[in-house]
Amino acid sequence: MIKIKNLTKKFGNTVSLDSVSLEFNINDHIALMGPNGAGKTTLIRLILGYYHANSGDVSINDLSPIENRVDILKKVSFVPQLPPPIKLSINELLHYICTSTNINKELIYHYCKEMELDITQILNKSFFKLSGGMKQKLLISVSLAKNSEIMIYDEPTANLDPKARDNFYRLLKQNDKEKIMLFVTHRLEEVKNITNRQIYFDLGKVISDEKF
Repeated sequence: MIKIKNLTKKFGNTVSLDSVSLEFNINDHIALMGPNGAGKTTLIRLILGYYHANSGDVSINDLSPIENRVDILKKVSFVPQLPPPIKLSINELLHYICTSTNINKELIYHYCKEMELDITQILNKSFFKLSGGMKQKLLISVSLAKNSEIMIYDEPTANLDPKARDNFYRLLKQNDKEKIMLFVTHRLEEVKNITNRQIYFDLGKVISDEKF
């Protein structure tokens, strides 16, 4: 369970989140929506322990994402909107991922194949030099292979072609049981068949929270 209570985050004089309170439970599959600057990505980064709140509290299974960040990240799969500028080769990156998280490399290969990414042809290439779509397919494949109880996707299909988007949501649908899923998205039509809750943010506040 993710509990968010009276959470406020400011950047200088700009209020990004304004006393937000929410709870996310197992089998909540949530679309986080709203205009740019509404606070969606800030919320995700607070959940992941990337930011310290100005006030309020975030807990995941009663643990603080700041104080217990290593333990929290073991339970989370996260795909950002902009892939990180990693300069390792794909082979080196996979070795690091698998040794640090105990993810099965063959399972990553499996999901790469499902995402129509021929990873065997790019093992010696730098992740940094891959196309945006290839980076996103690989990160999605890693997230699925990790099979975490909390899966967070920040505009995950921004660099994907329509077929890859279909593959992504097909694979998620096959792996959506007993999980919290959070999607930061502007494309409600894409996620409507996999989400059961829609939260709309504006100016750092929750404007609506609908379950269905």
